[in-house]
Amino acid sequence: MIGISMFFVALVLLLIGYPVAFTFGGVAVFFGVFAEGPDMFAFMPYRIQSIMENTVLMAVPLFIFMGIVLQKTRLAEQLLESMGRLFGGVRGGLAISTILVGALLAASTGVVGASVVAMGLISLPVMIKYQYDKRLACGTICASGTLGQIIPPSIILIILGDVLGIPVGDLFKAAVAPGAVLVGLYVLFILVYTFLKPEAAPALPADENAHGKGEQIWHALKAILPPLVLILVVLGSIFAGIATPTESSALGGMGALVLAVFYRRFNWKMVLDSALETVKVTAMVFAILLGATAFSMAFTYTGGDVIVEEALLQLPGEKWGFLILSMIVILLLGFFIDFVEISFIIVPILAPVAEAMGISMLWFAILIAMNLQTSFLTPPFGFSLFYLKGVAPPGVQTVDIYRGVMPYILIQICVVISILALPALYGLE
Repeated sequence: MIGISMFFVALVLLLIGYPVAFTFGGVAVFFGVFAEGPDMFAFMPYRIQSIMENTVLMAVPLFIFMGIVLQKTRLAEQLLESMGRLFGGVRGGLAISTILVGALLAASTGVVGASVVAMGLISLPVMIKYQYDKRLACGTICASGTLGQIIPPSIILIILGDVLGIPVGDLFKAAVAPGAVLVGLYVLFILVYTFLKPEAAPALPADENAHGKGEQIWHALKAILPPLVLILVVLGSIFAGIATPTESSALGGMGALVLAVFYRRFNWKMVLDSALETVKVTAMVFAILLGATAFSMAFTYTGGDVIVEEALLQLPGEKWGFLILSMIVILLLGFFIDFVEISFIIVPILAPVAEAMGISMLWFAILIAMNLQTSFLTPPFGFSLFYLKGVAPPGVQTVDIYRGVMPYILIQICVVISILALPALYGLE
């Protein structure tokens, strides 16, 4: 039971607030030395070397760099302004614009924090100015900002591809349909909500929407086309088999710099700042990965994986019982810990069981990715909630944000259930 004790000790330390990488590494060393002695970690340097030489994970810093550069070009601001003019005359138009811009940002930057902060600074004050329901406004911004978790190129899909041994290109292709369905359901929810409660999201006054429709469409196209070209270059090169995800991430980084020149935001200070932020985020991810590798090694050596596998294989309902329980566990853990920890610790424990039961690993990965996206919205530790609260106007209370995300959490859970029940609908069988 040493392995099981390790897991619960690590969970408690994370909840108390200890740094993730040091928690996993420290717990692994303590329990590993206690169980097997220091010789257990003799092969740890080789594991670290294999992580550093992993070409799939090289895509992580490059996609992060691409997202940070695009954030600094004020791409979100230009998209929101153009889309706001285009849909402003429709009831709930600003909220619909926020969802669509969130989808575009997800496919071009994939940085959740940057998307939520940008739209919180730009879109939220405008929606409040025009008497939008605060809960609807806050929930829409948080939900649209998290689309980067499922819409490729997504960092979480790269991590899951490495953990589960699935080609990242296949994961990117498989994630397109669930991402599109999620965006469609968000827009449908806003349309239905504003139909039932017209006062919750009024259309912009005529004088605020005075530009001709043709001019509005032209401005929107000018804002949308450059990032759309970048999306087509990055994802198109992967889907067409021209480039691997790692190679396309390099294309994305270069394309982001080209867009910075196009938007007249390019300067060497911006490049340096983007590189430094990329190093910080990448170092955090890889520090967690190293700690998780030590934890996983100690957990396996002490027999924890065998106990878990035997328990999961004996669940009632076999495959379906395992899938339902896995999704519930990941959803609940997402209330308290980050997707990176879940990907590196929980998923490697579940993966062998899924493989033994003959479950499609591609299907399993998309289920996990959609489920982990929910973790960004679920109180009390949903990161999107913190990001928005940090930039929200004084009149917006934390309770407005928490209540606002609830319908979107339910929508995400419904999509997870639909992927679970109808994988053929998404081409995942």
